[in-house]
Amino acid sequence: MNEYTELLEQKVMHKDDCNIYYWISRDCGGPWLVFLHGAGTDHRMFSEQIPVFAGRFKILLWDARGHGLSRPMGKQFSIKLLVSDLIEIMCREKIDKATLIGQSMGGNTSQELLFYHPDKVESMVLIDCTCNTMKLSLYERLLMNSAPVLLRLLPWKYMVVYSARMSSDKAHVQGYLKEVFQLTGKKNFSTMLFETIACMHYEKNYRINREMLLLCGENDKLCNIKKASQAWALREDKCEFHLINDAGHCSNQDNSHELNKWLNKFLSVYYGICM
Repeated sequence: MNEYTELLEQKVMHKDDCNIYYWISRDCGGPWLVFLHGAGTDHRMFSEQIPVFAGRFKILLWDARGHGLSRPMGKQFSIKLLVSDLIEIMCREKIDKATLIGQSMGGNTSQELLFYHPDKVESMVLIDCTCNTMKLSLYERLLMNSAPVLLRLLPWKYMVVYSARMSSDKAHVQGYLKEVFQLTGKKNFSTMLFETIACMHYEKNYRINREMLLLCGENDKLCNIKKASQAWALREDKCEFHLINDAGHCSNQDNSHELNKWLNKFLSVYYGICM
């Protein structure tokens, strides 16, 4: 992470058979932003966001267990365990509250952290992810459950290329995704997808009840995310929703300029900070 050495300090925490690497702001002021990447990726997926917001905000960024430098993942993996990992890091670094910024699996992790530890969350930014607590139709359940099943049945090399193409239309982003997916490996990647789906739990009357920015690439082709995001936004009273033009499932990488614009605006209004 050489591009951030002047802004962030690399640290490591050993927990549950895994060395979890994370990066944290050096001496600076401002509210806390916690960036949580998607399944099979690593901290580098936010390379277009960190330089924009570091300095004005305090940043926490990690490689979740099983990802990036935080390998091997240990004996177990679940979204519940990721929440536990993150809470321990926040306590260790004396982060009382933060705005959570999660992409895909990182967004699902953010929702679970809010559900079980609401006192730790100020606001939410959810990028290209499903709602953990909405009721799914039979078709939606079948669609979501088919992805990890296909992953285990089909050749891994094919799935790496297919998953990268489904996640982004941009050649440079696909190149990054192929690299990180290949490093993650078929067994771990399958586990990550299964466990992300397993974390979902229907809660009829539950709402986020935080100021929330929900963003989705207009070309997101994964499962029902685009359609579900639009329905999700309508049921959340405090939600601001935008489709990101010319972007797929990794919209923060596909069109970082537009996504950063909405993120900048949301944070400036919420925290009353001139950007």
